[in-house]
Amino acid sequence: MGKLVVGNLKMNLLSSDEREKYFELFKKEISGKRLGDCEIVLCPPFIHLEVFKKTLSKRTKIGAQNMFWEGSGSYTGEISGAMLKNFGCDYVIIGHSERRKYFCENNEEVNLKVQSAVKADLKPIICIGETRIEKETQQMLSVITKQLKKALEGVTRPKLENIVVAYEPVWAVGTDITPTAHEIMEAKVLIRKILVEGFGKKYAEKVPILYGGSVNSRTVKNLCNDPEMDGILVGRESLVPHEFIKIAEIISNSN
Repeated sequence: MGKLVVGNLKMNLLSSDEREKYFELFKKEISGKRLGDCEIVLCPPFIHLEVFKKTLSKRTKIGAQNMFWEGSGSYTGEISGAMLKNFGCDYVIIGHSERRKYFCENNEEVNLKVQSAVKADLKPIICIGETRIEKETQQMLSVITKQLKKALEGVTRPKLENIVVAYEPVWAVGTDITPTAHEIMEAKVLIRKILVEGFGKKYAEKVPILYGGSVNSRTVKNLCNDPEMDGILVGRESLVPHEFIKIAEIISNSN
């Protein structure tokens, strides 16, 4: 299993000029780089998906930042899994902490989206993680267990190989505070245990487990390589191609 490096561009790149500048810098940075079997995924806003696919698909996969659970219909403002797949997406982020916080997404909605994504032949990147209060009150293990088990309800064993799990401690997202390698490893062991208990070792081992939260080239070794994670979910640093590709290089060289 190669490492997976996912860039979540969030609500940025506000114009076509900004987007073209990003493309220029990204192509420059990735050109000639040896990233081994490291897979790069970029998740821009919906409005940029088709252009990202056409422009950067030679060395990257394209993902979306969210989706709705219905396939089509009268759901104003929503995007379906079929739409994402038909316009070139391979991945979709589901249950990001910002979706849970600002849009009040709950575990049941995350599960509906996961099932819909799998049905559309997309690879859902399921984000789970505890808040600072939950961490301080020793609830990390129970929160992760509840979130992951609910997210995977209805997913069959053969479909599990299309699932990605991202451990994203909410208290670290958008800050410069990060967990220790030991804390991340503890979360990884728990996630793998839940997967093994629910689906069996053969299927559970196919699921990549990523870390996400305040990642940069200075911290990636401690946050990904040391705790032996299968990859990384990068937020704000993915907007800086030099930094993003540097993160990918560090991860790929650890294989």
